[in-house]
Amino acid sequence: MPGLIGKKIGMTSIFDENGKNVPCTVIQAGPCVVTQVKTVDLDGYAAVQLAFDEKKEKRTSKAMAGHFSKANTTPKRKVVELKGFVKDWSPGDVITVDYFKEDTWLDVVGISKGKGFQGVVKRYGFKGVNDATHGQHNRLRAPGSLGASSYPSRVFKGMRMAGQMGNAKVKVLNLRIVKLIPENNLLLLKGSVPGSNGSYLIIEK
Repeated sequence: MPGLIGKKIGMTSIFDENGKNVPCTVIQAGPCVVTQVKTVDLDGYAAVQLAFDEKKEKRTSKAMAGHFSKANTTPKRKVVELKGFVKDWSPGDVITVDYFKEDTWLDVVGISKGKGFQGVVKRYGFKGVNDATHGQHNRLRAPGSLGASSYPSRVFKGMRMAGQMGNAKVKVLNLRIVKLIPENNLLLLKGSVPGSNGSYLIIEK
């Protein structure tokens, strides 16, 4: 799953060659710096460590500052390991958005927007009670029965209940590259991707 680290800029829309309006997500993909190359002999597995987005040196720990200096680069905010690169990379190499080609398909991994503690109507789409007759009191958005009483006298695992919603790792598959803007390292993908504007993404081939 070779790819790049990116940052979600926002959404827009463009017209394709047929005049159809296509909703797109604008992503800044790179430039990513190779900070470490892991091998089977030394580390037990093969991977390439990428770093993205500038960070102030005074906000970087000395351990990480030394790690970045070995790769002859400045401190970075986001560091990710990716497996499956075909080409051999060396520490200090820079990978830009030119790594991708137009009209190809990508997978995008991100952290979804956090919604806080939510009930079952918003979290799972429960219908709730629409008919307010027959003595309906205050159970409009309640989940209803959670299971049997005397046996098994417990709630089964996986029961859909109220709880934390969002702020989870989400992977969206098969998004088509609509347009590349190499001079600004921008990538336009058809459709939406998880996360808020400014959040980091992992873009996989």
